[in-house]
Amino acid sequence: MANLILTAKEQITSALQDAAKKAFESGALVSSELAPFNIEITSDAAHGDFAANAAMVSARNMRTSPRNIADALVANLDLSESYFERCEVAGPGFINFFLSKEWAAEVIGAVLSEGENYGRSDYGRGEKVMVEFVSANPTGPMHIGNARGGALGDCLAAVLDWSGHDVTREFYINDAGNQIDKFALSLDVRYLQHYLGEDAVKLPEDAYHGADIKDRAVEFANEYGDRYVKASESERRAALVEFALPKNIAALKTDLEKYRIYYDVWFHESELHKSGLVKKVIGILTDKGLTYEKEGALWYKNAEFMAEKYRAQGKSEAEIEKLELKDEVLIRANGNPTYFAADIAYHYNKFAQRGFDRVINVWGADHHGHVARLCGAMDAVGLQGDKLHIVLMQLVKLMRDGEVVRVSKRTGKSITLSDLLNEVDVDAARLFFNLREPASHLDFDLDLAVSQNAQNPVYYVQYAHARICSIIKALAADGIEVREATRQELCLLTASEEKELIAHLAKLTDEIVGAAKHYDPAKITRYVIDLATLFHKFYNANRVKLPDNEPLMQARIALCLSVKTVIKNVLTMFGISVPESM
Repeated sequence: MANLILTAKEQITSALQDAAKKAFESGALVSSELAPFNIEITSDAAHGDFAANAAMVSARNMRTSPRNIADALVANLDLSESYFERCEVAGPGFINFFLSKEWAAEVIGAVLSEGENYGRSDYGRGEKVMVEFVSANPTGPMHIGNARGGALGDCLAAVLDWSGHDVTREFYINDAGNQIDKFALSLDVRYLQHYLGEDAVKLPEDAYHGADIKDRAVEFANEYGDRYVKASESERRAALVEFALPKNIAALKTDLEKYRIYYDVWFHESELHKSGLVKKVIGILTDKGLTYEKEGALWYKNAEFMAEKYRAQGKSEAEIEKLELKDEVLIRANGNPTYFAADIAYHYNKFAQRGFDRVINVWGADHHGHVARLCGAMDAVGLQGDKLHIVLMQLVKLMRDGEVVRVSKRTGKSITLSDLLNEVDVDAARLFFNLREPASHLDFDLDLAVSQNAQNPVYYVQYAHARICSIIKALAADGIEVREATRQELCLLTASEEKELIAHLAKLTDEIVGAAKHYDPAKITRYVIDLATLFHKFYNANRVKLPDNEPLMQARIALCLSVKTVIKNVLTMFGISVPESM
């Protein structure tokens, strides 16, 4: 698969290195070795399409000015086997490279020949990567944070897949521990209240007070009647959880599938306990002298272990002290393992038992303090904590009429994922939640998301695709045959709008790799919005239907089809529909 930007940069690198050798052999330079240098895409094509700082960074080693080095390199450059027609020295020693007319043929040829695979690469080389995201507690409906996490996690998995990684999407079901005990208590009280009245049985303040709990208790009562009113508390609560939990998990799956998210694995926390893996990892820590007992509980020496780790990294004692490291409870005084103990076991399972090369978790920013502890615990149990990557996601504010929205218009309660998808199209939701990088706060404009105009980003991009479909249909209606343009014809695409558009098409593969590297699918959202903008700019300035200039017309049709292909690939990758008419 073509990564045209990478290939172009490799051509520049090779040409500069060869030029340095020739300049050294001729005596123009004192060394043939260039210092490591960068090649960037320029912001203004009038000054070249790519720029290299090879002369700037090599000045010290070569004991001469960057300008002298640049002049010597350019004098010895051979660009005959590259995408470039010429280069020039700019400023104190930057070397700017100008693409040849053949570039248009290379780019459009690659897009149309690779079709639905254009943008894919083997950058990841099959690395086995898990992306775990959403993982909402199955004790209630998903909230807006889960909505952002779902779109972010799914699209992150998509860019990793497109960049050549072997990706698994996973949902971690917290069906054990304190939240399930609280779930059981809450259901129990609501069930008893159904028969005995709310005054007879009080719901504790720290229980779950949502209407969904009451609904599940009523459903249980409708099916089993008052059979469990006089049963023992443990029997009643076990029956309630056994009845309600699968329904809640099924509801999670239904909502996520409506959101076009399909997981490869639904992993149950309870399996960690049943398999004995929680006990195993605690045993590993104990055998390493990293646990101790206090007040009836078993603790992990997190502070001691992390302090040693930071010392090895070169941190001072003062810096370590500022971190206020604390130990962590693994087993409570009542004998129950903590969530942290289960989390260590879960990630041990990911790495040691299932063999993932890298694990990426998408968490809310409020979990920031847990990141170092968990990565450190991976090191403590003999794994590599640096293979665990946490993407921290900031909060979302829903906005309507310029005001923050906190409750659903339909229910009058907190807005859930299901509420959002009843109001906003899935296409808009998935794109809007990826408008900004994960670490940025996001204002989700409900009015904009449901609008059907160019101000709505998803509508704007989809319209560009539909517009191209309309252009092709109109040409066919006029009896114009669309055929494959020749390389010579594609070289006719020299208008500034055409060159901008072609340059942007060339970037897709490299942009996807960058999004995968930085865990930022928003890069691709911005890319496709910019692509739509450049297409509209091109179309408004250049006629496609040119009966009197058939070669240029066919070249422009090929350019339109390339844009159509790339928009479709990006939207499909992100689980967004691709309409052919609007």
